[in-house]
Amino acid sequence: MRNAAITQNVQSTLTPSKALQDLLDGNERYVSNNITASDVKELVKQTTDGQFPKAVVLSCIDSRVPVEMVFDQTIGDIFVARVAGNFENVDILGSMEYSCAVAGSKLVLVLGHESCGAVKAACDGVELGNITAMLDKIVPAAKLASEQVEGATDSSNAEFVSKTVENNVKLTIDRIRQKSSILKELEDEGKIQIVGGVYSLKTGKVTML
Repeated sequence: MRNAAITQNVQSTLTPSKALQDLLDGNERYVSNNITASDVKELVKQTTDGQFPKAVVLSCIDSRVPVEMVFDQTIGDIFVARVAGNFENVDILGSMEYSCAVAGSKLVLVLGHESCGAVKAACDGVELGNITAMLDKIVPAAKLASEQVEGATDSSNAEFVSKTVENNVKLTIDRIRQKSSILKELEDEGKIQIVGGVYSLKTGKVTML
């Protein structure tokens, strides 16, 4: 039973590698259907006046990827930013900078997932309202995949989609470092890590890239 929220003292003792391992251990419990129970009322009480999350996760909005559950985390444990296709933009970069530079998080994790609808739409060149501009952020990952995978370069090719998902995570990480001098400096100093992984809809397992 989880009945103690992360305190500032606990957060300060965490290293980026420890924060990552904690999430991966939690994912193993999730895959094994062994989620830790939480005393929600007590955790709400303890975090009312402050929070000290260990990590910030950038994920897709997909309802099949419940981020806190996927890593067996609870109230006060992690920040979560969500956008279809799990890419960065100015607002998300600012949110991640707040998470790490202000609130003390030790890890930035970009989490893609299998059979991502936004990725498939980018692969197919979908154009519709504001979705068009959103998918433009993912198109570079599809273009790169077209040079790496044989066969059709649309969503009919599962291997092409899978490679685009991976590329999208990696390119997002590259752009985070390029666009945020704050996060890059924190990473260069060893205060945080910026990493990426892909979630399997079939198994629930997160595979690090």
